[in-house]
Amino acid sequence: MTTPPDRDIEKSYSRAEFVAKLRRLADCLEAGKNFEIQVAGERIYVPDRAVFTIEHEREGGEQELEFQIKWSE
Repeated sequence: MTTPPDRDIEKSYSRAEFVAKLRRLADCLEAGKNFEIQVAGERIYVPDRAVFTIEHEREGGEQELEFQIKWSE
């Protein structure tokens, strides 16, 4: 199997779209199921064994909060 090329995409969503995606993620986590999402045309399958972290950054008067999900193929 071929490893897909590296990718770094950031996509903006409306508040309603973001809430819907978070809700679907939470439902999958709660049920112990894999999560599936499409980002910029690519379908991504997040396994239930993924690791979840929250990152906070502050720099130059701006703040950023990232909810991260990591796993190995």
